[in-house]
Amino acid sequence: MSEVQANMELDCRGLNCPLPILKTKKAIESLNSGDVLKMVATDPGSINDMNAWSKRTGNELLSSEQTGDEYVFFIRKK
Repeated sequence: MSEVQANMELDCRGLNCPLPILKTKKAIESLNSGDVLKMVATDPGSINDMNAWSKRTGNELLSSEQTGDEYVFFIRKK
């Protein structure tokens, strides 16, 4: 669906808060500025968590979409 090209993909399916955010933070730290991370989660709370985290950290949430019971996020490192 999304045309964004990710530099890294992170699978957080089956993990509940706060693990998707903690794993996202660790993955983002390993990327270069401007790189994009694709994170896939199944925790419905991850929608609010990712919005709040990206605002707090300054990393840009490019898109978030729901596909079935999965939530897909594309985040650009600041």
